[in-house]
Amino acid sequence: MNRFRACVRLCAVISLNGFLAAIVAGCSTRRTDTIVVGSKNFPEQALLGEILAQHLEARTHLKVERRFYLAGSYICQQALLAGRIDTYVEYTGTALTAILHDPIESDPDSVFAKVRAEYKKRFGFEVMPSLGFNNTFAIVIRGEDARRLNLKTLSDAAHYTPQWRAGFGYEFMERPDGYPDMARVYGLQFAASPRILDLGLLYRALLEKQVDLVAGNSTDGLLAARDLVILEDDKHYFPPYEAVPIVRENLFTQHPEVRTAIAELTGKISDVEMQKMNYAVEGENQDASDVAREFLRSKGMDQK
Repeated sequence: MNRFRACVRLCAVISLNGFLAAIVAGCSTRRTDTIVVGSKNFPEQALLGEILAQHLEARTHLKVERRFYLAGSYICQQALLAGRIDTYVEYTGTALTAILHDPIESDPDSVFAKVRAEYKKRFGFEVMPSLGFNNTFAIVIRGEDARRLNLKTLSDAAHYTPQWRAGFGYEFMERPDGYPDMARVYGLQFAASPRILDLGLLYRALLEKQVDLVAGNSTDGLLAARDLVILEDDKHYFPPYEAVPIVRENLFTQHPEVRTAIAELTGKISDVEMQKMNYAVEGENQDASDVAREFLRSKGMDQK
């Protein structure tokens, strides 16, 4: 009887495994005609994901799925490796330091070349040319403080930071091109340990004088709409952060038209255009898909 039960269980396991294999095979077949576009978990990434997705829908015959707000770079990288997504937009400096764990470099061409070569060699991913803008970290203070103290650079601010409070996102506190080395390079000290803030609350905390200095992004929409000042990175600490689509190479093998479509976006988004789109979403509460659609229309890229 025990032997009979064991045989029944074994047959059930074999049947279940066969059933699951069939499902996986079926999903794999369906995925050959589907592109999955991912994004990280902030509004600019959702905008870039929508621009990619809508343009691919307009230029190819393929179905496009969206998997947005996948936390940070590490999760998006793992999703690419696992085949859960086929493409997303990364930033070259982030790819260099957070994914490849290479030393910081300041030359944009050198960083792009290294990231492109290493992503191909290590992961089998293609790094496409820049969409046109550089979203570097922005160390931001209130405009009234910048004018009162005549502050223009991070080196200027270092004289006053011992009396200031800082607010940073968790990732900026941890990443190799973030707070610890920046503080070392500029000799920054603060009145207390920096507060860890949600990225959506950084500028509110600054404007409400809960903190005196924050690390945002240079294309943040609110920077153009509030009395805020970006301090110049006068020691060139931060690497370039050019926005580049990362694509699984097998997608290009299966569908060469995808390469052509993504290449059409090269150089199409300026820093100012990205900042305006971000403000439309963050400051005016417009839907990211609508803002992306209007951007593509303005570039004459909305026709199938």
